[in-house]
Amino acid sequence: MYSIQDIAKIVHAEALLLYTDEAIEHILIDSRSVVLPQSSLFFALVSTWRNAHQYISELIERGVRNFVVSEKPVNTLLAKANFLLVPNTLKALQQLSAYHRKQFNIPVIGVTGSNGKTIVKEWLYQLLHQQYNIVRSPKSYNSQVGVPLSVWNMRATHKLAIFEAGISLPGEMQNLQTIINPSIGVLTHIGEAHDESFPSPQQKLAEKCKLFYTSDVLIYEKDALDYIDVHQYLTTKAQQWIKQKPTQLFCWSRRDENADIYIIEEKKNIANTILQLKYKKEIFVLDIPFIDRASIDNIVTCISVLFYLQKEISYIISAVKYIQPVEMRLELKQGINNCSIINDSYSSDLSSLRIALDFLQQQHQHNHKTVILSDILESGIAADILYETIAKELQQHNIHKIIGIGSSINQHAHIFIKEYKLNAQFFESIHDFLSYYSFSQFKDETILLKGARIFAFEQIEERLIKQIHQTELEINLSSIVHNLKAYQQHIKPGIKTMAMVKAFSYGSGSAEIANVLQFHKVDYLAVAYVDEGIELRKAGIRLPIMVLNADKSSFEALIHYNLEPEIYSFNILNSFHEYLERQGLQQYPVHIKLDTGMHRLGFLQNEIDSLCKTISLYKTIIVQSVFSHLAASEDEKEDAYTLYQYKLFIQACTIIEKVIGYSFIKHISNSAATFRFPQLQCDMVRLGIGLYGVDSSNQHQLELQNVSTLKSTIAQIKKLPANVTVGYNRKGKLLRDSIIAVVRIGYADGLSRRLSNGVGKMYVNGKLAPIIGNVCMDMTMIDITDITNVQEGDEVIVFGKELAVQQIAEWCNTISYEILTSISQRVRRVYFME
Repeated sequence: MYSIQDIAKIVHAEALLLYTDEAIEHILIDSRSVVLPQSSLFFALVSTWRNAHQYISELIERGVRNFVVSEKPVNTLLAKANFLLVPNTLKALQQLSAYHRKQFNIPVIGVTGSNGKTIVKEWLYQLLHQQYNIVRSPKSYNSQVGVPLSVWNMRATHKLAIFEAGISLPGEMQNLQTIINPSIGVLTHIGEAHDESFPSPQQKLAEKCKLFYTSDVLIYEKDALDYIDVHQYLTTKAQQWIKQKPTQLFCWSRRDENADIYIIEEKKNIANTILQLKYKKEIFVLDIPFIDRASIDNIVTCISVLFYLQKEISYIISAVKYIQPVEMRLELKQGINNCSIINDSYSSDLSSLRIALDFLQQQHQHNHKTVILSDILESGIAADILYETIAKELQQHNIHKIIGIGSSINQHAHIFIKEYKLNAQFFESIHDFLSYYSFSQFKDETILLKGARIFAFEQIEERLIKQIHQTELEINLSSIVHNLKAYQQHIKPGIKTMAMVKAFSYGSGSAEIANVLQFHKVDYLAVAYVDEGIELRKAGIRLPIMVLNADKSSFEALIHYNLEPEIYSFNILNSFHEYLERQGLQQYPVHIKLDTGMHRLGFLQNEIDSLCKTISLYKTIIVQSVFSHLAASEDEKEDAYTLYQYKLFIQACTIIEKVIGYSFIKHISNSAATFRFPQLQCDMVRLGIGLYGVDSSNQHQLELQNVSTLKSTIAQIKKLPANVTVGYNRKGKLLRDSIIAVVRIGYADGLSRRLSNGVGKMYVNGKLAPIIGNVCMDMTMIDITDITNVQEGDEVIVFGKELAVQQIAEWCNTISYEILTSISQRVRRVYFME
């Protein structure tokens, strides 16, 4: 730990200290990531898009008492916390981490290059972690901010450190060198990324090599580049570095048998590569569990480090066999419709594209190969030449289908289609692609995703990857449409419809459901939180969206995504008005919530007069609707109360309308009231659980169709004798010889533990099987003794058409809402139309 006074000296800060005995252990740059506030030091970083000084008050309220700032705080804040005032908070962060690095005298491996940094770092960890306690960069923390955060993690217990460094502009590496100060330097593949920022490839290489000028050794591939003699360049640089510190050069090669490690032969098989290598005149063989060029290069770089660290050949041969893929790039996964997916959305340049295409070409699972490619950014090459080169590469690799995403590649579509006669489609943005391309078209093919990180290709991967979990929730979109029409038959002409899609559309999936509802012309959607509304906007939903629980922190996003807030209190009303006023906005649509007897959120009857006066004064808002919530519209015994609520609602609306001088949409009817009380429909009705096939009144006046089916499969079947127990705590006692099936679903999937020990049942092969023992986290046992012809792998229905979700709710002594919204997001959703 460092004292706050020590840190003030290290970063040359003006110390404005309220507490002088503070001990700092954690660095904080994200106001959302507060874990241990009292021992954390927050650096208020400033960028072109965000100024972290605005979060200081919030952090003080959450217990953070130490801040590094570049803007002097107001006196009210100075009375609550410690502040270190510096000219530049990022520089201060780097200074502190550089000082921290100097406190350690352990081997530090510094890795840089255009491609392979993170892979090499992670594989070195896999190869060495059993012999060393290692600290390493988390994920790909290699930037001007990521490197100091990584180095700060060094502790006295560590015996080896591995940090990666990435740059995009001249002058950046010197900062990172000071922080990492590696004793062992590793230079990975040099590609075209960021070429446009440097006068020449040689200048970019020179900038990267600044990381190594005080290193004991530099490890690299001797024949890495055709356009630069890397070895000659580094030999010259090493002679210059002697003034600082003698640097040994350690290289490997496929061409030069005089290199420290020489690849004599490489033989690629279906799933592995056999390398014959020479090191110090000794020849040995490595069995590598990869066949692509990038992985082979990265592994040879790693074993070069191991040799420098004096690891025995026998250890290296054994360790390399068990290297695991790193989840970041060039990953092959099982996809939808019998496809295989290769995700290489980590980097985007010509070199990495060629490596990825090489990897793709080696896949033989399918005859057809598809490449989904984004704009190539920061290539330093004229666009016409760049995309002609790419088209030629794709043609040479026999790619059957190309999908281009981005404005630049879209502008050069003619090169792919007309000049190279490729089967290609182009989209201006990832949003357009996700909105207008049918993923059912992908079938029996290997698909390479190659996109710059800014394009967020993980959204495509999420749609393409086949989920391994065999528990799934089927959503029948045809039933949603049927249920909507069933209600519309009871809605008077001219009355609008608002559909509730909050809580992930009652567990069914917001965007998918919203798309169907938009297509079938509902008038409004309602979500619980701004995040849900943002998801719908990003999915192409254009309908007006009401947000039920907007708060101060969400106003900016709410405006940006054109969402309309529910206003339920003077606090939220005044805060929203003040925000709109600061932004210079007027007549922003809002929805006023009245409390007529539900007594949850909303303005009370005695607040109506004050509410009217306030609304009349505020030109920043316009009342889009006024609404209330019925407490018991589904319960016949409470019909008088329902009508009483409606009376209060109409009285309040009449007063508001008279005072503010204009009309607005009025709505109070929910699913049950829509058909039970037609006279309450006003201007709009709100449909919720009924759309999803659940009749909350249980009167079956509407023929609603089941929408959701939760199903899983049997993992194992076993015969057990009487008097043994099943499951945790021995709760499941067998009174007879029994046949038990273990089903792949548990409470982590949303199956309630209240169904344990015979309370609940599952539908198997046409019959109900009682749950025996306690529901486990991932598995549940059922008794199938009285059910014939059940096999391992058979389907089990948890709820659906055969076993209604209302029945599950009744067994759990709860309501259908809870059962549906409890289904975990790890459960795969499958959508279909009949």
